Amino acid sequence: MPRPTRFARLLACGAAAAALMLPGLTFAEPSPAITAGAAMTTQAQSAPLIPRDALFGNPTRAAGQISPDGQWLSWLAPKDGVLNIWVAPADNPDAARAMTNATDRPIRQHFWSPDSRAVMYIQDKGGDENFLLYRVDVTSGAETTVTPFENTRVQLVGGSTTIKDKLLLGLNNRDPQWHDVYLLDITTGELELVLENNAYAGFMADDSLTLRMAMQQNEAGGTDYFRVTDNAVEETPFETTAMEDSLSTAPAGYTTDGTTLYWLDSRNRNTAALYAQDTATGERRLIAENDKADIGSTLRDPVTGEVEAYAVNYLTTEWTATDPETRASLDWLDQRLDGDFGVNSRTDDDSVWIVWNDPLTKPVATYIYDRAASTLTPFYVSRPELEGMPLQVMHPVEIASRDGLILPSYLTLPPGSDADGNGKPDKPVPMVLLVHGGPWARDGYGFNSAHQLLANRGYAVLSVNFRGSTGFGKDFINAGNKQWGLKMHDDLIDATQWAIDQGIAQADKVAIMGGSYGGYATLAGLTFTPEAFACGVDIVGPSNLETLLSTIPPYWAPLVKTFHERMGNPNTEEGLALLRAASPLYKADKIVKPLLIAQGANDPRVKQAESDQIVNAMKSAGVPVTYVLYPDEGHGFARPENSIAFYAIAENFLAECIGGRAEPLGDALEPSSAEIVEGEDHVKGLTAALGG
Repeated sequence: MPRPTRFARLLACGAAAAALMLPGLTFAEPSPAITAGAAMTTQAQSAPLIPRDALFGNPTRAAGQISPDGQWLSWLAPKDGVLNIWVAPADNPDAARAMTNATDRPIRQHFWSPDSRAVMYIQDKGGDENFLLYRVDVTSGAETTVTPFENTRVQLVGGSTTIKDKLLLGLNNRDPQWHDVYLLDITTGELELVLENNAYAGFMADDSLTLRMAMQQNEAGGTDYFRVTDNAVEETPFETTAMEDSLSTAPAGYTTDGTTLYWLDSRNRNTAALYAQDTATGERRLIAENDKADIGSTLRDPVTGEVEAYAVNYLTTEWTATDPETRASLDWLDQRLDGDFGVNSRTDDDSVWIVWNDPLTKPVATYIYDRAASTLTPFYVSRPELEGMPLQVMHPVEIASRDGLILPSYLTLPPGSDADGNGKPDKPVPMVLLVHGGPWARDGYGFNSAHQLLANRGYAVLSVNFRGSTGFGKDFINAGNKQWGLKMHDDLIDATQWAIDQGIAQADKVAIMGGSYGGYATLAGLTFTPEAFACGVDIVGPSNLETLLSTIPPYWAPLVKTFHERMGNPNTEEGLALLRAASPLYKADKIVKPLLIAQGANDPRVKQAESDQIVNAMKSAGVPVTYVLYPDEGHGFARPENSIAFYAIAENFLAECIGGRAEPLGDALEPSSAEIVEGEDHVKGLTAALGG
């Protein structure tokens, strides 16, 4: 698709590769009082406390965009305490008005219609991930539900730079397993069926909104790619991947004229390279490659769809421009911006970019870059309240696993703990091992709210790209196949031991924490290696891999082979035994360290039963646990009131366990929906906060 930066990342929902990923958490305002555990360093105790709402509450502004015609600016900002879409004329940003009226769940992403006449967004209900598409007319302010269906999840199949009043959508309202393709008239809302789908996991179109490709998982767990002609799918695939390439090879879109198809491709190699394929002859041309990391993303010309630059993200992100004018612009920005930067949005004529800038130890800022005038105008700072706060440097590090695999990782230290700035504290400190979700995802370099909060509370924070993480080549991904609770877990243990051996972490004061797969890793850490961690915090983590796979959402069914090949096939005796052996549920009686569990009741990925069953098993074994349930949330927390309630509990839990500082709970739970199902007496102040 010619403009992936504007459309694809906003509406492409439900990829199996991100099946267990945890959405970002948001948080609200804490009490000013502080409690501190004995393990706190003097320097960390004296550092100003960063309020939770400054890191995790509603941003002042976020997700800035410019309309394709350059006439409008848009962004997300609070209205009556809930994130909504705001719009202003590009030549008068102060004349902003709220375009939406969300009153419960925040709107977290939006995009412009190609004709610049409307802003559009997706929203689900209570975290159920049945995302519907909405349109708001910029002139009249009228809002319409573009996909007015129940239990339906919209996908964007195609957008166009030349057909500005249409989009191709995928809708699974007929059969929850399959997305039929419809042509949407953005102005009238009319939906015209293009292709009824009963076999394919996804589709790709060109700029003429003509379907060109269908994707289907094959028996090996890879992907078959079929040409589509006159809305009919050919019988024989023109490209195919094996399972080993399924998470590192994918088409990256057509040029506007449809003559070139780009691929990010790891076939016959390790890391994914960028190729251009002639759609008529099938001939492929190598554009870029890197021996340490995959080519991760591209910057494309808004009109032609041709690649102008590409990015490689090993420890940090590095952009390389293939187009001279783009290179000049990136160089110009690099000279004026500290830290990392990227492009949020562009006009169709490519004259104006909306650029984000992460200075790493300052709040993220967004600018309006006029390429013709060579001006960089401040747009907004997302969290101005972080100005002057003791934000800490994130250190990229390489850690060797016991079998020699290099694990790209990120370390943040408490304020004042590293006098010479060499990335090691002057003496060991308590540590939180913060494990990413996915597991087919990755941690990255840059401002990280969780790192900053935990470091500010007195902890070293270590995030590890364990085997199975994406972005480092297919060998690294496939080293994690069927290694849940085995070598994937060993990597986390090895990284923890590295931190202890390096004098970073106190051996008896390491907590493990994470969401989704990171929640699973927490449960695995406390069951498989019960003495390795002082405590754990599990957010929406699966406890039983057998029941996890039996309850996946129906729209993931076309991709289920990936799960079976990478985790274990429950339909075979060997696979079922592997899944059960890797399930913390069956070893719940081995837990001897404090555990905090948080769960969204509407989670479609990791069902509430995953947390319920391990809590019940721990109760039966007489093992204490604290369990917090959110009846209006899904896979993670969208509402700031719920997030702040969770983190208020979590930091008091960690302070008791490994000795950092924490703010008393106070009334943090009152505005939230948090229900303490079990163990309120195991967290300091929790009983009192509940009125007990």
